[in-house]
Amino acid sequence: MDLKTSIGVSASGLRAQSLRMRIIAENLANADSVAKTPGGNPYRRRVATFQSEVDKATGGTMVKVDSIVGDKSDFNRIYQPGNPAADASGYVLQPNVNNLIETADMKAAQRSYEANLNAIESARDMTMRTLDLIK
Repeated sequence: MDLKTSIGVSASGLRAQSLRMRIIAENLANADSVAKTPGGNPYRRRVATFQSEVDKATGGTMVKVDSIVGDKSDFNRIYQPGNPAADASGYVLQPNVNNLIETADMKAAQRSYEANLNAIESARDMTMRTLDLIK
C-alpha cells in the first residue's frame, strides 16, 4: 500500500469517527428530552453503523457510514403525573440514552480518531524523510 492510499484510508476513518462522535454528542444532549405530547415517544438513541468499501481508484479499503439507526431498546418509565408529557396513568417515557454507555462510546470513538490521525502524521513524516533523502 502506498502512502497516498494509507492516508486515504485513515482519512475515511477520521470522517467516520467524527460522525460517530457527533451522533454520540446528540444522544447526550437529548438524554433528558421527553415527548412533546402526552403519551408520545421521547428521543430515541441513535447509533452509526459502518461498513468497509474498496476504493476502485486506489485499491484501499475505506470506512463508509452504512446507516444511522435508532436503538431498539425500551424507554424508561418514570411516574410523574404532573408532567405535560405523562400518559393517562401518569407515567412519562424517558429516552433510552444511558450516559455511561455514551461516555464510553465517545472515548472509544476519540481513541479511534486519534489512531487515524497518528497514522496520517506517520505517513506525512515518512514522505518528508523520503524527500530529505532525495535532496
